Amino acid sequence: MRNLIIFLRRYFNFFLFLLLEVICIVLVFRNNNFQRTAYLNSANDISGKMYDRYNNIQYYFHLKATNDSLVNENTRLHNMLRSSYDSMLTANGIKVDTVRIYSDDTLHRIIGTQLRRYEYREAKVINNSVNKPVNYITIHRGSLQGIRTNMGVISPSGVVGVVRSVSDNYAVVISLLSKSSTMGISARLGNSKEMGTVHWDGESPGYAILKDVPKSARVFKGDTVITSGYSGLFPENIPIGYVDTFTVGDKSSTAYTIRIRLATNFNNVQYVYVIDNLLKEEQQRLEDSTYRLIK
Repeated sequence: MRNLIIFLRRYFNFFLFLLLEVICIVLVFRNNNFQRTAYLNSANDISGKMYDRYNNIQYYFHLKATNDSLVNENTRLHNMLRSSYDSMLTANGIKVDTVRIYSDDTLHRIIGTQLRRYEYREAKVINNSVNKPVNYITIHRGSLQGIRTNMGVISPSGVVGVVRSVSDNYAVVISLLSKSSTMGISARLGNSKEMGTVHWDGESPGYAILKDVPKSARVFKGDTVITSGYSGLFPENIPIGYVDTFTVGDKSSTAYTIRIRLATNFNNVQYVYVIDNLLKEEQQRLEDSTYRLIK
């Protein structure tokens, strides 16, 4: 206490000066509109910048939650797409809203005259490779979350690959960037609708080759290459890439060799959507039984 009193006595004149300065400033701002307005504008500008920086810092630390919510919302919207349903026409025009349960416990909801065919599930990428002859992506979703082998996988930009193996909580996806005879995506040109197959040539993670497009097709640079919907893995019209260059080869060749720029940036895949074709097994059983009858 004694030291405090000595301190105050030593600097009494200085503190008195500060007090009088504050009183003078308050009186000036209170009795002069110009100074008061200038002070308020400056204070608002400073406080606004501080709040803006605070919000930027807060937003940065909440990016993960924001990304997760956006992915969930995108999944919901994917499941509402018209391409996720098959039209079911009825002779009497009656619209049904019910649930059908198949013997394999698969639920298919009929909404109006639409039968759900595709269901999307979001997944976080936790491992990825792009510089090997056969590249794989590991996702944090497994059999406990409804993931099975041979499901198509897409990113928000386009096709990614196909689920190859599954554990309880993880799955490994064989990437489109794989020089494998089994890794070919059925595709078509967006403009001429001509069919072909997309394979990776192993050269660049940003490009692939579209083969088997006949020379009669109209091909031009920049045309979109999309999924055909024939494979049962992907709905139709999912982007695969864009035509970059194309050649015919020798005179005996009957098809183009088209180099496409891939729609998905495989160097920066963070979230993907796994596609469950709810009618795939039914289609496969029918086709297999038909082939056996022919043989």
